[in-house]
Amino acid sequence: MDFDQADALNQAIRLLSLRHRARAAALLAPLGLHPGQEALLLELARTGPTIQAQLSEALGCEPPSVTLMTRKLEAGGHIRRRPAPSDKRATVVELTDSGKALADQVKELWCALAEETVTGLPADTVAELPGLLTTLTANVDTRRPRHLHGRRHDLAGHVDQGPLAGD
Repeated sequence: MDFDQADALNQAIRLLSLRHRARAAALLAPLGLHPGQEALLLELARTGPTIQAQLSEALGCEPPSVTLMTRKLEAGGHIRRRPAPSDKRATVVELTDSGKALADQVKELWCALAEETVTGLPADTVAELPGLLTTLTANVDTRRPRHLHGRRHDLAGHVDQGPLAGD
């Protein structure tokens, strides 16, 4: 890929990310939420009570960020935290009735944001987007070894001489 194509692609992804987050923030503000908190609520709505460390992994956030979000949501009465019965060092997080109602509002907002984001795109393209975006995300996931120019690289950028998966 040449620089002009790479620059156009990287700029488009960057701008989409910034503008989508800003639009989400504007929609979440009337609900008293900040970006990231909605993802935590939706994850709990999907999974039910979850250990805080698992929430961190599911959300792709650092544990201190999840701790801060859970504290704020707990202060608002939307979640409750309690020690895990099997491991007192772990914390189980669950939605309260208020949190369940808020998660339902977030689901409606999320549908509206998604529809707004894909306005004007053909239905076939919209159907393909989640898979394409998941692939793009995996390609730049810093938690996994990267593949550059057909070779596997570790997180420090060192080349692994072993075969690539599927070779």
